[in-house]
Amino acid sequence: MDSQTKAEPMRVLVTGGSGLVGKAIEHVVKQEGGCLEGEQWTFLSSKEANLVDLQQTRAVFEKYRPTHVIHLAAKVGGLYLHMKENLHFLRDNLRINDNVLQTSHERGVTKVVSCLSSCIFPDKTTYPIDESMIHNGPPHDSNFGYSHAKRMIDIQNRQIDRSKRILRSTLLLTEEGTPLQVWGSGTPRRQFIYSLDVARLFLWVLREYDEIDPIILSVGEEEELPIKDAVEMIADALDFKGQIVFDTSKSDGQMKKTASNAKLRRYLPDFTFTPLSEGIKKTCDWFVNNYDIART
Repeated sequence: MDSQTKAEPMRVLVTGGSGLVGKAIEHVVKQEGGCLEGEQWTFLSSKEANLVDLQQTRAVFEKYRPTHVIHLAAKVGGLYLHMKENLHFLRDNLRINDNVLQTSHERGVTKVVSCLSSCIFPDKTTYPIDESMIHNGPPHDSNFGYSHAKRMIDIQNRQIDRSKRILRSTLLLTEEGTPLQVWGSGTPRRQFIYSLDVARLFLWVLREYDEIDPIILSVGEEEELPIKDAVEMIADALDFKGQIVFDTSKSDGQMKKTASNAKLRRYLPDFTFTPLSEGIKKTCDWFVNNYDIART
């Protein structure tokens, strides 16, 4: 190659581009200077291509010819939908992931960053969980199908990497006068992260993180708190003055999923996460101002 020939600019395809994390990445790329000169970013939604279908997946790759892929697309739902349709979540997500990863492999995509979920970790485990523990036991029954489909991304990436050393995928690790009903007791504990923080970390992973091994993108374990506390922060941010009722007849799901971000901190010791109360306030303000177009 001529020494003066410049490297080809990245063409980044973001699957699941209309979802929460996809929209956050779009904001960082377009509003915070995250797009470097010459780069092309495409945010794909299910309206343009059904990634469960292999031919549609191949067609969209042919159209945009990505050099890099951020894979966020998934069939997702709430706790009770997962419990009711575990098989469908397993089958559809296996198809989506295989279509995206195999097509990326066939077309010589340089790097794929895939988004997994904290639900993939074993239900019975020690805490905090870290990247090495993904396959140490079965996930929680409530989302068994979805979790196993997501785990298989890690397996497939490793096999592709061993055969061609092309893909690099990572774990990445959100009425007036009437009571607000919250399903469950509110006692399960979670680590919450602001969507724009996730987006900024995704761009770092895309550009700088070159390990095949997963990396958890999360606030520290010391930031874990009961869901009840987060509900109260949301109520405060929306100036909700009514009664909050926790329906304990509904399942709580997994009681905790405490994750360690020690590996992330070794890479980015100075990364500043948005405080939860601030992130919730910004999110609630956005929701109020965009209620007509918000996905609920």
